[in-house]
Amino acid sequence: MALEIKIPSPGESITEVELASWFVEDGDLVQKNQEVGEIESEKATLPLIAEQAGRISLKASQGDTLKVGDVAATIDTSVEVPLAPAETEPVAKKEPDPKKEPDAKAPSIDKASTEGETRPEKTHGTVKMTPVARKMMEEEGLKVDDILNGLRKITASDVKRVLNQSPAMPVHKEVTREEDRRNMSQLRKKISERLVAVKNETAMLTTFNEADMSVVIDIRKRYQEQFVETHGVKLGFMSFFTRAVTEALAMFPSVNSYLDGDSVVTPRYCDVGIAVQTDKGLIVPVLRNAETLSLAEIEKQIGDLATRARKARLSIEEMAGGTFTISNGGIYGSMLSTPILNPPQSGILGMHNIVERPVAVKGRVEIRPMMYIALSYDHRVIDGKDSVGFLKAVKEFIEEPTRMIFGQGTPEQVLLGLKRGI
Repeated sequence: MALEIKIPSPGESITEVELASWFVEDGDLVQKNQEVGEIESEKATLPLIAEQAGRISLKASQGDTLKVGDVAATIDTSVEVPLAPAETEPVAKKEPDPKKEPDAKAPSIDKASTEGETRPEKTHGTVKMTPVARKMMEEEGLKVDDILNGLRKITASDVKRVLNQSPAMPVHKEVTREEDRRNMSQLRKKISERLVAVKNETAMLTTFNEADMSVVIDIRKRYQEQFVETHGVKLGFMSFFTRAVTEALAMFPSVNSYLDGDSVVTPRYCDVGIAVQTDKGLIVPVLRNAETLSLAEIEKQIGDLATRARKARLSIEEMAGGTFTISNGGIYGSMLSTPILNPPQSGILGMHNIVERPVAVKGRVEIRPMMYIALSYDHRVIDGKDSVGFLKAVKEFIEEPTRMIFGQGTPEQVLLGLKRGI
């Protein structure tokens, strides 16, 4: 029986996708529920799954543009497929016979080889191969050891030649004028279109501030072990910033707004997008109702979403509908940047690397771990006062995290019944 693998729908309004890659070759035997390929649309990457075991026949090639419902491959389910290695019984490891003498004809490379031990192939990592040689070896099933064992014996002149090589001598690099060319993926095309549209269709500005990370760093050091034992996840910086953002959005709701035609829509909830860099581009999964989550819940959800984003296993729903975005360029060493808006959102916070710098603290110069933070915003929706006030509030929440427990005021202000000044 021939079972068809059809192109699934990545989401509403999408009719065409690109066949990103095959994980199997034409004629391979596949297991039930095995991922055999990937398709890529302008919104997401989805796997192609073998619903039954059998012999697969590919009906499309990598890079082809297919319509939803097209047949990408078929599976002959009448072909018997042996169980995968993980499903078979483990084979008992055969212990080497200590009484067995080493093969006298085997090449004597070093003491380890004469004692019957097998040197791992990675010890030949410095052996250079041409692409043609590598392909021939793969076709014939040969390893580097097989080739080396078939060469002439090592002579004294060979040893002297190696000893006379200076380690300081630069390695000669082959001169090339070749270029690599590949087509843009559907996802990359869509990202490009959106970025250009943001620059052309919004009045985007960026305001900057800096945050002293001393208190947050101290909290992480003091409570990291206990936090992991209690919640099973590490305490990072993203949970602090996410929580600070939700508190600041409550104070400055215009930053959480977006334009819908001639209307300004201001959600009463905070769906915070967390930008994640993947091999296929920047993906922004969303934390729903982030204002209701604890630091532990934020860390767990971010970890799960980021892992699945890098594996291209997020659904369209998990990347849609955010009201605000956080991007952390600091993990790549960025000191300062102007993050670009994620439409239709009107605001995005940029985090950067933490650098020890001299700062003035109560009339004294001290070395503190400082982070530049940036807010890019659509000036059509957000006024300068709100944008500056929002970023200042985020700074204050990070420098004094206990304020996040009491909302918009310090513990002392809450105790005294005072309103927090903006």
